[in-house]
Amino acid sequence: MSAPRKNKTKYAVPELGRSPNRRPLRLAEAIRGELAMLLLQSVKDQRLVEVVITRVEVTPDMRSAFVYFSCREEELKTVTAGFSSSRGFMRSHLAKVLELRYTPELQFKYDLSAVRQAEMDRILREIANERHLSERDSQDDPES
Repeated sequence: MSAPRKNKTKYAVPELGRSPNRRPLRLAEAIRGELAMLLLQSVKDQRLVEVVITRVEVTPDMRSAFVYFSCREEELKTVTAGFSSSRGFMRSHLAKVLELRYTPELQFKYDLSAVRQAEMDRILREIANERHLSERDSQDDPES
């Protein structure tokens, strides 16, 4: 008597596609945490003192990591130069701590989300002020 055959047919819904691989997300979070601690404790470069790592995105093949940072806009050139000179040190530290087969190439990018958020806040405040003024004018106008 033979063993029952296992059904190896995969049922997939084409509209849904593949489920995303969670490993790059976990690696991105580990890199962000390690780099944040590294900036606080070990990096001696004064150009990187007031830098905040906002997020990290790792490519699906985990060969590259895009490290987004935030700093004051007037310090952007010096911070970028600081990251360029510290890139090798940071990557070697990640290789030691994370124990990966291949350590991703680090690419540093200025995060524009804080600038965009400030601009949106300013626009929303202007709209609120205009609305408040128009409501006040309509209450003061006896013809309304």
